[in-house]
Amino acid sequence: MIVEIATIIGPILAIAAIGFSWRRLGGEFDPAFVARLVTTIGVPFLVFSTLTRLELDGATLTRMAGAALACLLGFTLVAAVALKLAKLPLRGFLNPMVFPNAGNMGLPLCLFAFGPEGLALAVVYFVVFTIAHLTLGISLLMGSLSLGNLARMPVLYALAASIAFMATGVQPPRWLASTARLLGDMTIPLMLMALGVSLSALKAKSMRLAAGLAGLRLGIGLAVGLGVAWAFGLEGHSRGVVVLESAMPVAVFNYLFAQRWNQAPGEVAGAVLVSTLASFALLPVLLAFLL
Repeated sequence: MIVEIATIIGPILAIAAIGFSWRRLGGEFDPAFVARLVTTIGVPFLVFSTLTRLELDGATLTRMAGAALACLLGFTLVAAVALKLAKLPLRGFLNPMVFPNAGNMGLPLCLFAFGPEGLALAVVYFVVFTIAHLTLGISLLMGSLSLGNLARMPVLYALAASIAFMATGVQPPRWLASTARLLGDMTIPLMLMALGVSLSALKAKSMRLAAGLAGLRLGIGLAVGLGVAWAFGLEGHSRGVVVLESAMPVAVFNYLFAQRWNQAPGEVAGAVLVSTLASFALLPVLLAFLL
């Protein structure tokens, strides 16, 4: 079991450490450019390549999407109550509590822990949260609802194309499948390097508050993930993916968005840093429970 867990966590730590060291040693790495590259090209092709290559029935994928939506709702309700009790503003702190690092950390963890099927299920979870983050999450920071972002999200078109091929049983042309796989395969390494680079540049503020927010994110994530997996009757890889993705730390994108709209960026940076370090420390226990 120890060797199996080390095999899962090792590559993630190694690639994130490469990104961290690269930035610390003065190497050039533009996180904003990489984020655009990953979200507009890498993730859409990863979604298309992963879903069209695996033989997962529509009911399984639909149930995973439903579970992800239930987790999203659960995170929002519990976090809103907790933040209100703590007298912290929802506009600045709700997003970090609701949106976990389901991409940079969650996708590779599910791949290494549960194989290609786990990655496909994690992609569905990730897409649900990405759509919500780039629409409702940004709208919260902006102070107004803006659904126009949906039309500018390439991942939605990739998802629609994947569903079309899966529903008809038609295989994508080999040139398209190969292109999608090549472009999709760059996504996870770039995400992990970007995670390391981002952590190296974060300047945490108010570590006591950061520790509280980190504990809240990890606690809510694990509790809601377990509850949703039980309520949906999930077993095997589906259960593991929902619990693992839900228990991920605060997503780095929360810090980038908080900085852009000036919503407590220092405190959010601290929550990202502390929750990520705590997550790495707790992962062996969580994986031992799920495997």
